[in-house]
Amino acid sequence: MKQLAKTSSLAAAMLLTAACTTINPYTGEQQTSRAATYGAIGGVVCGLIGATENSQHARNAALGCGAIGAGVGAYMDVQEAELRQELQGTGVQVQRNGDQLELIMPGNVTFNTNEYSIRQNFYPVLDSVAQVLYKFTDTRLTVTGHTDSTGARDYNYNLSNRRATSVANYLAGAGIDQSRLITQGVGPDQPIASNDTEQGRAMNRRVELQIVAVQR
Repeated sequence: MKQLAKTSSLAAAMLLTAACTTINPYTGEQQTSRAATYGAIGGVVCGLIGATENSQHARNAALGCGAIGAGVGAYMDVQEAELRQELQGTGVQVQRNGDQLELIMPGNVTFNTNEYSIRQNFYPVLDSVAQVLYKFTDTRLTVTGHTDSTGARDYNYNLSNRRATSVANYLAGAGIDQSRLITQGVGPDQPIASNDTEQGRAMNRRVELQIVAVQR
């Protein structure tokens, strides 16, 4: 049975690699996608763990197969592609920094002025985000609230923290495990534009969701 399981895992990986090929639009050549390659390799590793061991150690190791199976980079590639597809035209930016993803939610899109209750017309956007995050459980999520520099600093810290908490609570209510979520409000301390112009201040008023792969 063990030998059969090994053979099946290897065969499945080979079929996966063969099936997941694309045509390079520039060269016209057929190529295997990076995600498929990593997924096939990971499939063999995870299959062999289950086929050769029947121990608590093997079961614990197999818990990481969600990330191992795709490779961290490819795992995040697939998640990035799904998020970009879901968030087209919503005003939410998707940025990639190595193996981390960041969603930037402008304050005027997410909240009314000086409020921390999420606007009802933004619910479908967060529902789409939650739908993707729910499938990619091998990630840790940090929600950070930001403000511009106008007004009292204490007020800005409090508002940014409440806005971050509102987004995190919504995601938790949509099925995201609370243990994956961290919230923080940093007020005006991390601007991404000049606070000397209205355009810059508008960019600084935002909530960011950082998505980081969990290393198993």
